[in-house]
Amino acid sequence: MVYRRHRPTQMMAATESVAVAPTAPVARPAKPRARMMRQYDLVERVRSYNPNTNEDLLNRAYVYAMKAHGSQTRASGDPYFSHPLEVAAILTDLKLDDATIVAALLHDTIEDTEATRAEIDQIFGPEIGALVEGLTKLKRLELVSREAKQAENLRKLLLAIADDVRVLLVKLADRLHNMRTLDFVPTESRRRIAEETLDIYAPLAGLMGMQEMREELEDLSFRTLDPEAYTVVMQRLDALAERNRNLIGEIEDQLSNNLRHRGLGARVYGRRKKPFSIWTKMERKSIGFEQLSDIFGFRVVVNDIESCYRALGIVHTTWPVVPGRFKDYISTPKQNDYRSIHTTVIGPGNQRVELQIRTEEMDQIAERGIAAHAFYKEGAGSPTEFLKRESNAFAWLRHTIGILSESANPEEFLEHTKLELFHDQVFCFTPKGKLIALPRHANVIDFAYAVHTDVGNSAVGCKINGKFAPLSSELQNGDEVEVLTSEAQAAPPSAWETLAVTGKARAAIRRATRTAVRDQYVGLGRRIVERLFERAKIEYADDKLKGALPRLARTSIEDVMAAVGRGEIKASHVARAMYPDYKEERVARYGVKKGLAAKLKEKSSEPPRSPVAIPIGGINSDLPVKFAPNGGAVPGDRIVGIVTPGEGITIYPIQAPALKDFEEEPERWLDVRWDIEDSVPQRFPARIRVENVNEPGALAQIATVIAEHDGNIDNISMQRRSPDFTETTIDLEVYDLKHLSAILAQLRAKAVVARVERVNG
Repeated sequence: MVYRRHRPTQMMAATESVAVAPTAPVARPAKPRARMMRQYDLVERVRSYNPNTNEDLLNRAYVYAMKAHGSQTRASGDPYFSHPLEVAAILTDLKLDDATIVAALLHDTIEDTEATRAEIDQIFGPEIGALVEGLTKLKRLELVSREAKQAENLRKLLLAIADDVRVLLVKLADRLHNMRTLDFVPTESRRRIAEETLDIYAPLAGLMGMQEMREELEDLSFRTLDPEAYTVVMQRLDALAERNRNLIGEIEDQLSNNLRHRGLGARVYGRRKKPFSIWTKMERKSIGFEQLSDIFGFRVVVNDIESCYRALGIVHTTWPVVPGRFKDYISTPKQNDYRSIHTTVIGPGNQRVELQIRTEEMDQIAERGIAAHAFYKEGAGSPTEFLKRESNAFAWLRHTIGILSESANPEEFLEHTKLELFHDQVFCFTPKGKLIALPRHANVIDFAYAVHTDVGNSAVGCKINGKFAPLSSELQNGDEVEVLTSEAQAAPPSAWETLAVTGKARAAIRRATRTAVRDQYVGLGRRIVERLFERAKIEYADDKLKGALPRLARTSIEDVMAAVGRGEIKASHVARAMYPDYKEERVARYGVKKGLAAKLKEKSSEPPRSPVAIPIGGINSDLPVKFAPNGGAVPGDRIVGIVTPGEGITIYPIQAPALKDFEEEPERWLDVRWDIEDSVPQRFPARIRVENVNEPGALAQIATVIAEHDGNIDNISMQRRSPDFTETTIDLEVYDLKHLSAILAQLRAKAVVARVERVNG
């Protein structure tokens, strides 16, 4: 499962700034404050990659933003100006142009100070003014609903991105710094901010190829949304890194040496995957940490494309290749401009080694995406025009946004944006319009559990876009899904676990089925115990059993009853624990000379219902019940129950020959009786044997009789007894003994049937 949040809040407050000012700080332990970057520090950072930087422009923007924010403070107590300054610092790490750095310094001035667009245009020029305006929330916009406001903000952000991609870069840097300082934000806001970061900003960074920023945004969100899981993964990663420290260095050295000896210079370095990436893979594949084989990857960086393929040949002729793990993203780049050769080999120490082979330029684009393009170089033209020529990712994004901008209203734009921009997810809706985000290939079962665990547990059917469909149907973006539920279904079928895609659904199904099975055994155990006490004419009370729990080595009454139901404890042991003087009576009817089945066969009439007999309502009852494997049992049969440890009760007709096998084990016999509701028809298993003439159409006639009388055939086996006759054994389902008898009578009337009889196991 792609990791999802515990709450369904999606796309909420999509462009709402986190760094509000001023605000009352949340109580936190005092931390030593880092020194704010000075003017000369900022200029030097930009000069390090752009010697032609406009120092005067940077200095003026620094002073203007500092004066505009004045005494405003952040939730941490730091001066508010520290935030735009840190955003600018992040963008200098991405080596962006002067206008982008200045826009970062000014990005909150229109929103949170007295500054205006006109003033910024006058002082810094319309290019920077447009960038700052593109980053400004519609704070005073009067809209009908909060959702409409957020939709309009997202529309404004995306349309600004289409005009100038630097808006997106500043916005991502702004969100990254806010996530780094999220500990000072109130808990409720912290969770909402982390959710929208994981929903919107991290995918946008990934779409633009900015993998390094995407990974940090994801990990910071993961740490906030699921701190326990984050801590566990980090501890495992640190322990694994310490344990494999020498091995990683050995693999790097061997790779470098092998390439160098073949005349190919390369930079080789190992890198471990990030916590969020590891967690989502564990969730998606339902595997444990120990089963992951690609936690550490190695990058081979060479000078040119030809060297990439030479390196691949050297690697493949040195170590065995893992089949199915080769991908060539150089000849076929990803949508976000990512290019690299992926392969996995069995390297030193029989360890799987995942390799990514690429050039220096590809390495920069893989980490920094569109930010790797040198906007500040002379002759590049405007960033938008430059990227339209150089970047598939940006060209695709502009095209998509152009389509989205044709939406009729803000809410429609928001909906379409969700569906089009984030291809690693599927967004579906409930009939009331609630958005449910799921990983790709999710089905209705996953959807039901995403709505609520109770909805998943009781789901019996569904409608997709108004049409009935199987619960296993794979969902597509924009589907409206209505889950049909039934209170009669207490737990989902255990087979659903193999159909579910998300970890949440699989875990809920496992939990529900375990609980349902345990409840069945508890119910069976209680009935067996109460039946024994009633026959022995001694009083049973839960309070008295509580006092006897230590003698039974159990911690609760439910544990005792479940153990009795599973056959792990005899009911007589429970009686003896409660009443030490209790002596088990051996009932004479269980004697070897003449067993229970034989005695009951002698009686021709139906015995009166025993008040202590356990009622049997069918396989869907609240008891762990199954029917005789070679013939079943149907209402109208006189029946007896046999307890099998760990499996529950098997119901046999009294005439079943298999009962002789249990006559030496009287403690396994149970008095049972049918308890079927006429208003809820159920089918029960039976087996018949037909000796029919071997001629064309004989089987069709037999099947037609069964179908015309509303019987259901489960299985057919045929055996040739002679050239003229075939013996056909049919497992079928009927409502009761009367129904079965009617089918047998009609079969006997057929000319192709020589003989027909019921089979008892």
